[in-house]
Amino acid sequence: MKKIEVIIKPFKLEDVKDALVEIGITGMSVYDVKGYGRQQGHSELYRGAEYVVDFLPKIKIDIVVKDEMVESTINAIVNSAKTGKIGDGKIFVSSLDEVVRIRTEERGTEAV
Repeated sequence: MKKIEVIIKPFKLEDVKDALVEIGITGMSVYDVKGYGRQQGHSELYRGAEYVVDFLPKIKIDIVVKDEMVESTINAIVNSAKTGKIGDGKIFVSSLDEVVRIRTEERGTEAV
């Protein structure tokens, strides 16, 4: 099993969710996060004073999938989140040793 962590622009959330549902992903966790990377933030003017916004709003999605679903999941995310501009996001894939569904005590891929 793999855990896929995705950082995307907020306005792409619905597109990514729809693409994941289309390939059979039935569960995900979504978080509002802020990040700093190559976008380097931007300057804003508030009541006549200029200030720098370093950390930009992003969305983080956590998904757990079976090994055979990793490539199709990554492709669905990339195709639905890509704008071609800086700040489109990142995808991180890591291995999971164990997953347990608390309600039924199922373990492994049955818990996913």
